[in-house]
Amino acid sequence: MRAVADAGYEAPTPVQAAIMPHLAAGRDVIGQAQTGTGKTAAFALPLLDGLDFDRKLPPQALVLAPTRELALQVAESFREYGKYLPRLKVAAIFGGQEYAGQFRQLEQGAQVVVGTPGRVMDHIRHGSLDLSALRCLVLDEADEMLRMGFIGDVEWVLEQTPSSRQIALFSATMPADIRAIAQKHLREPVEVTIPTKTVTAATINQRFLITPGLARKFEALTRILETENTEGVLVFVRTKLQTAELAEKLQALGYQAAPLSGDIAQNQRLRTVEQLKSGAINILIATDVAARGLDVERISHVINYDVPFDSEAYIHRIGRTGRAGRSGEAILLLNPRERQQLKMIERATRQKISEMTLPTVAMINVRRKERFGERIKAALAAGCDSYAALLRELCDKESLDPLQVAAAMAKIAHNGQELLLADLPEERPERARFRERDDDRRPVPAKRGRFSPTEIGFERYRIEAGENHGVRPANIVGAIAGETPITSRAIGRISIFDEYSHVDLPQNLSPHVLRQLYKVRVNERMMKLSKIETDGRPEQARPSRPRPGGERGERKSFTGTFRERRKTPAGRHQ
Repeated sequence: MRAVADAGYEAPTPVQAAIMPHLAAGRDVIGQAQTGTGKTAAFALPLLDGLDFDRKLPPQALVLAPTRELALQVAESFREYGKYLPRLKVAAIFGGQEYAGQFRQLEQGAQVVVGTPGRVMDHIRHGSLDLSALRCLVLDEADEMLRMGFIGDVEWVLEQTPSSRQIALFSATMPADIRAIAQKHLREPVEVTIPTKTVTAATINQRFLITPGLARKFEALTRILETENTEGVLVFVRTKLQTAELAEKLQALGYQAAPLSGDIAQNQRLRTVEQLKSGAINILIATDVAARGLDVERISHVINYDVPFDSEAYIHRIGRTGRAGRSGEAILLLNPRERQQLKMIERATRQKISEMTLPTVAMINVRRKERFGERIKAALAAGCDSYAALLRELCDKESLDPLQVAAAMAKIAHNGQELLLADLPEERPERARFRERDDDRRPVPAKRGRFSPTEIGFERYRIEAGENHGVRPANIVGAIAGETPITSRAIGRISIFDEYSHVDLPQNLSPHVLRQLYKVRVNERMMKLSKIETDGRPEQARPSRPRPGGERGERKSFTGTFRERRKTPAGRHQ
């Protein structure tokens, strides 16, 4: 009760009030409730209350969780709720961590073990995890374990437990496979379903923003970060590679950002989460699996940089904010083609998601002025008399205007850059499907499928970025001229297709420049520049098959790529 009071709990949540009496009475329970409703405390508190500390026994409680992060978070919750139980030992066992440390935790006599199914199986087979005295087994987020393919492992663990053990199964949804496990292994379970008008917490304000192209999406992200009142921010992307790329781009702009994915060593992942909790970093770029079960109180915003593959993933994502009654913000970035997925999410959550507008330059400047003033007030409150004496002496000696000196100091503090953004020119809509640059280097419309021979002194190259990635001629010119010795005037025609682009560059480029160009990024995509050859015929955008008639080793162009075609003994082309 002292630990509960320390945590700031005043009254149980509905899921806690409904489930705790049954668990305390030793009944098997099936709990269906949305994420962020306090279900960890619903099973942790009665399990702690029923532990036997008088005898040295093998683990008395086992919790299975789908991910390392959730296992760690649940173990920390047990330790927090049991901090006034002097003999309590909690062991967290999961993959990606050395066995030696986990062996020590189990040998020391942990009463509670929290782990992922695979690592728990390893310890049972090794003999380091003894389940003979197990009183209760908790399956946390069973639907996620099903989705991740762990159900077979869970059933194997269930079969190793004593028949007298109590089981508590928690799941946000109840698919048929989960119900089958409950019918097979649970004894007359009490089913508790917490009805909600919406699947997502009412404390989460949900918004969406339409962002055409990847470049505009990153711009939208930075504008949101500039104008929103954020604490901790969790940005969700689809791939592990994106976590590192996006974190690097935000770091380059001065943000305290870090990636979180399965490719990062477990110890580093734990340090990253601790840094987010302490405020050492403010933005975490994560994949769905890496952030599963992440519970950090200071997460004020969840930004879906990429639309999740299904509505359930969206619900789990935004459940990382607005937890336990706190308010939170959820923002979904969409391209125009993803509006249908927005409707699917709204149907699944039974909640209307409001559209937001892209923050303007004026809004960004207002926030920058506010932060500038706050920093000055904070410095004055901390005391700066010694600096005031130095500046007074300088002004008297050089006959300087104190206001101008203060302005110079502000400029130095911002590395000589302007604090406020200049107004951006209004963008004109592009009518052409792709554009070419003529001899005067002015973008002009061109018809799809039009072929232009390479000019004398130029060679044609392919870039792995096109219209579907938001690429425009200016993006390509800026990327090449900004990262290599090639000037903008030396760049020839540019043709932009759906998935790739062509650019004419001067002949005989050095290998060093070509290596540079391969790694140059345009609209967040690596160019992967490759030289191509043209034969005076228009290229087919997406031919269904190679045209017959080529000789052995002859090189033909299809969809902008070049394949070698050979005749097989049967006479068919390969």
